[in-house]
Amino acid sequence: MIETHLLMLLVTVLIGLIFSYLAIIEKDLLKAIGFSAVQAIAYAIAFYILMAPDIVLAYVAIAVGIYSALLVFVVSKTTRYEVV
Repeated sequence: MIETHLLMLLVTVLIGLIFSYLAIIEKDLLKAIGFSAVQAIAYAIAFYILMAPDIVLAYVAIAVGIYSALLVFVVSKTTRYEVV
């Protein structure tokens, strides 16, 4: 049973790391925000596996909801693509 939980935790953390990397290298800012939201969901699942439901509720509301909405609003006021 513990091995299953540790394997699920490992998979969710790896998904979070992959989407964090994708958000960093993405030139399209809206796609980067989407990758960041997926990363936040993966980490919220990891917190749930670690049996921290109070942190999950706060993290989902802030990281996926408010943070992503605020970033989409800011990107709408600027250009969508990053110019290097």
